[in-house]
Amino acid sequence: MIDLTHNKAYAKNMFSDYLADFLDYMEVEKGRSLKTIENYSLYLNRFYEFAGDIKVGKIDLDMVSKWRKWLNRYKGEDGREVSKTTQNYHLIALRSFLKYLARRDVKALAPEKIELASSKRPQVSFLDADEVMALFDACDTSNIIGLRDRAILELLFSTGLRVSELVKLNIDSINLDKGEFSIRGKGQKDRPVYISDSAKEAIHNYLKERKDNYEALFVQASKRKNEEDVTISRLTTRTIQRIVERYRTKAGITKHVTPHTLRHSFATDLLGNGADLRSVQSLLGHANIATTQIYTHVTDPQLKEIHKKFHSK
Repeated sequence: MIDLTHNKAYAKNMFSDYLADFLDYMEVEKGRSLKTIENYSLYLNRFYEFAGDIKVGKIDLDMVSKWRKWLNRYKGEDGREVSKTTQNYHLIALRSFLKYLARRDVKALAPEKIELASSKRPQVSFLDADEVMALFDACDTSNIIGLRDRAILELLFSTGLRVSELVKLNIDSINLDKGEFSIRGKGQKDRPVYISDSAKEAIHNYLKERKDNYEALFVQASKRKNEEDVTISRLTTRTIQRIVERYRTKAGITKHVTPHTLRHSFATDLLGNGADLRSVQSLLGHANIATTQIYTHVTDPQLKEIHKKFHSK
């Protein structure tokens, strides 16, 4: 007896036949975040834009090579080119798609045959202790906006949170008495987060002045022209970025500073004071320790003493 369901599944052989199923698989079975699914959809639709709706069995190394050249010359509607790092993300998405096909016994190019391009490691930018304090001190804590912004900056540096994680926090997300909470980060992985005494105090001072009942930890109040009603809303990642930039300018810091710079500063401060790499990896929520290792070349606490002891005067 012919298994019609089996034949129907294997009758599909076009790229478009599998794309939606693959994205559903990544979300439901692999537990990838919606942002990751959105990115994979973008990258694979660019492959579709390049190659058309071809049979998956037609994808070979020659086609991948031509797609890489196409990506290297690609420009978006805003005129921006695709960086080497982002080109690799496209290749990673295609490899994941091919792995998905292999798991379902669909004949296609072996994913391990696709090699990523070598890309220049980004330079880690971080603030030293004096710069961090200058950033904090730039906040005018005589008003609730300044109290809020001080709490934001203190929490970013104290915890190493990603800005996307920070904006999702609710008041009941954190335990100020214990000074710790749990966060679900990239890849839907939970990790412990610990708050310094200074950050706890900054958050307490801010919440003490809050008069609203809104659940979000960090909010902004706004009202339309000629209206008395005030609307309370959760801060966005873009707003946090603007806040950090504003205080960078006020503090007279010439470095390029973003919320992620404070995450870098958190990591380099820990490693510079002797924390082990594995612990820092856990605190940052890095899936791969190689990601954490980008900090070691600027934070090894022994290098300075070795230089001082052995370098000729």
